[in-house]
Amino acid sequence: MLRIGIPGRGELVLEHVVLDFNGTFACDGRVLPGVVERLNALAGDLTVHVLTADTFGTAQEACRDIRGKVVVLREAVAGPEKALYVEKLGAAGTVAIGNGANDVPMLRRAALGILVLGPEGAAVEALQAADIVVREITDALDLLLHPKRLVATLRP
Repeated sequence: MLRIGIPGRGELVLEHVVLDFNGTFACDGRVLPGVVERLNALAGDLTVHVLTADTFGTAQEACRDIRGKVVVLREAVAGPEKALYVEKLGAAGTVAIGNGANDVPMLRRAALGILVLGPEGAAVEALQAADIVVREITDALDLLLHPKRLVATLRP
């Protein structure tokens, strides 16, 4: 669990990190450098959940070294399914990380939504739904590994 006090906004008590797979921390079905190590470091404090439509059919194998759960989504339109997943975990204790239009509902529902621009870019709707925008997935994960950076970004 991560407890992060943010002046003027209160305390975030995070138990889960929910990530979109392709476009957020993988490109063309391959995990980007530095992700596995950071997610495994976070797994000591947060439960890691990877949500994917598995467009390239590689997610399970690509995530085999990550200490977390990989969930292959069933619906063709994944946004509502991702939001429901976050709600079931407890949105107030969840940070969501994504980049696409189908990530908008989970970014809005989670206590903290982080948008990753990444190699695929990001949907404008997702940008508007996020609390924080970062260039790369490693930047997003580093915010959670070094919470004072979150405080500096979110405090009024």
